[in-house]
Amino acid sequence: MLLTAQRIKDEALRLGFDLAGIAPATPSIHGGAVRDWLAAGHHGDMAWLARDPERRLDPARVVAGARSVIAVGLSYAVAPPPAERWDDPRHGRIARYAWGPDYHDVLLPMLMELGRWLESEAGRPVAWRAYVDTGPVLEREVAARAGLGFVGRNTLLVSPEFGSFLFLGEILTDLELEPDAPAEEDGANLRRGEKVAGCGSCRRCLDACPTHAFPAAYVLNSRRCISYLTIEHRGSLPEELRPLLKNWIYGCDECQTVCPWVKQFARPGKTRFLRADPEVAAPRLTDLLALDDEGFRAHFKGTPVLRTKRRGLLRNVCVALGNSGDPAVIPALERALADPEPLIREHAEWAIRRLS
Repeated sequence: MLLTAQRIKDEALRLGFDLAGIAPATPSIHGGAVRDWLAAGHHGDMAWLARDPERRLDPARVVAGARSVIAVGLSYAVAPPPAERWDDPRHGRIARYAWGPDYHDVLLPMLMELGRWLESEAGRPVAWRAYVDTGPVLEREVAARAGLGFVGRNTLLVSPEFGSFLFLGEILTDLELEPDAPAEEDGANLRRGEKVAGCGSCRRCLDACPTHAFPAAYVLNSRRCISYLTIEHRGSLPEELRPLLKNWIYGCDECQTVCPWVKQFARPGKTRFLRADPEVAAPRLTDLLALDDEGFRAHFKGTPVLRTKRRGLLRNVCVALGNSGDPAVIPALERALADPEPLIREHAEWAIRRLS
């Protein structure tokens, strides 16, 4: 049977993805914007983003002879825990995508299976490489070019069917496949065969950002982004931003939860490995502050939260406790003043001053 783009997309959906599309493996049309973004330092400490950017802009530099990119998406839209827990400042907030196993460990095997299926169906050797958020690929641009959705003002991919809570992945291949129609930038996009508007004049995501991390629409200054600060930034958090982090201790969903495509139109996807367990999504901050290295590794085994290491997470926990407005947590912070990690001691001291 002939290996067509439609068969490949059908197989991707059968494997459990919510979205699948094909984009041509041509150079990015946003190279200038990417270079300007890097030159402005908006990538912060994420040095790998500035490493050989020209390779990131051209899939053919990643896989020799690349002709097509198979883009996939999997929704991770999960309702939050009860409001009395989620809104309690004595509990930390963890971004939705981390409410379960590390998504790399779930999506990459699915993509690898799709890649092996390509090899078996193509009738010839196939060059391909699969990535989930770890390769030199402009994932959101590729996904938009493959028709999965459009890039919103908050720089995230927005699917008219599933919103922006999406895991993305891709396979770069030398197969010549019929591409899908790309999404129109901030214009009309397809949903179930009908034309729908993109962002239009809406700017709720930009206005909702607690740290004002968007200097302009479609531009994110990572150095002010709560997700960047709580996960990727390894050192001391800027004091002027600490009160704005509220009780987010790992990532942030604020610019997504206000989006009409998320709040009003998104339908449930196939994700089954995430759940709104209050103990996972909104843990008690003082309990986390008591974790030693072994306890931290055991508590977050297999989850994305391990990325921050204990020092990073407890740094964030101290800031969240400082923002709680509850002097009853001061004894827990005072115990943290004896922690062997200087970063934790520094932020515990700040939190005590703020509460006192």
